[in-house]
Amino acid sequence: MYTSVNRRHFIHHLSALGIGLILPFGCKESIPKDIRITRIVQFELRGKRPKYVGKNSQRDDHTEYGNDKGILVYTNNGLTGVGTHWGDEQALRSLLGKNLLDWYLPEDKKVNTGDRSTMAFWDLLGKYYEKPVWQLLGESVRDQVPLYDGTIYFQDLIPQYADNYMDQFKKEFDMGVSAGHNFFKMKVGRGFQWMEKEEGYQRDIEVLAACREYVGPEIQIGVDANNGLDLESSKKMLQDLPEFNFAFMEEMFPEEVALDLEFKTFIRENGWETLVADFESQKEVEAMLPFMKAQCIDVLQGDMNQFGIEGIMAEAAISKPYGGRVAPHNWGSMLGYYCQLHLGMVIENWYMAEQDWMTSPLLIPDGYSVKDGFTSVTELPGFGLTLMEDKLEEKAEVLLDIHS
Repeated sequence: MYTSVNRRHFIHHLSALGIGLILPFGCKESIPKDIRITRIVQFELRGKRPKYVGKNSQRDDHTEYGNDKGILVYTNNGLTGVGTHWGDEQALRSLLGKNLLDWYLPEDKKVNTGDRSTMAFWDLLGKYYEKPVWQLLGESVRDQVPLYDGTIYFQDLIPQYADNYMDQFKKEFDMGVSAGHNFFKMKVGRGFQWMEKEEGYQRDIEVLAACREYVGPEIQIGVDANNGLDLESSKKMLQDLPEFNFAFMEEMFPEEVALDLEFKTFIRENGWETLVADFESQKEVEAMLPFMKAQCIDVLQGDMNQFGIEGIMAEAAISKPYGGRVAPHNWGSMLGYYCQLHLGMVIENWYMAEQDWMTSPLLIPDGYSVKDGFTSVTELPGFGLTLMEDKLEEKAEVLLDIHS
């Protein structure tokens, strides 16, 4: 897992080797008051997981790789920002020549570019103000951010593990605990398409029971069906494993107020404390409001890259009056992972960050370290991320390079 390094010694060492870096520093006094966008490079950054990840109920093997779509934003004063961006070329071209400070609304905690992908611009602002992004987003409400390991998939359906799949599950829990985790999410819903329905459900139960026995009661576990079950089988899972102590149940079936309310009522009436989580596939914050008013969803999981910083903040705001909590969905995105942690420092009704842990030789995070189910968050300017720009074309696919 990532640990903090001595940045000054690290930079000195790389400089001696002739390796160029994009440094997350900026001297505010020497920077003009207009920070104009002069160049944008969009790239696909490939991350490698420490293991091969199998199927979920909807998708085939996820493999050991994940692809992040990011941008580097260059300015007229030498600052460079890095972040995710899933928009199109036209959206990016519209940003060239614009003044970043014209977009920044500090009282509203927003960067109003007209695009949801604002991570790179927050990174620039952090460097300009010489503050980590979380300090620009608000007052901290915690010292560290709680998170879970979201990588326990259908490893039993990978051919090489078929004869001893429980050994593989045990190995993966051990890997996660060694990396600092004490909270995990497991996939269920094998009977949606990969196995016969009842056989798949029984395999779900078998794997869950065996894993709970192995890790013991102190490790927290949530489950995610990716809409691969239905209301009745979701209820049955709770009844068949009454002592399992599910921390949350995510996307058990397609969200619908009446169904989710029946499910939540069933959980309450049986005295379980299991939370109901959903909305990773939702594209608009407003669509979550009826579920909040009905108090049938406990945890909102808008996707980190789909909603962006402003969208997740809005999600937290609409859910807070109803007791809702926020746990952004973040799969396959190293950049999105670090972005969500800054939100976790300032959102009062925060629940968990999701980690799909990957590394890349191009991306160097500083100031993040996972221990006992929490991660520290950098105090360096911006997101505390260094992207090795001089290796970009060699180690990543450059999708677009535009200039003003």
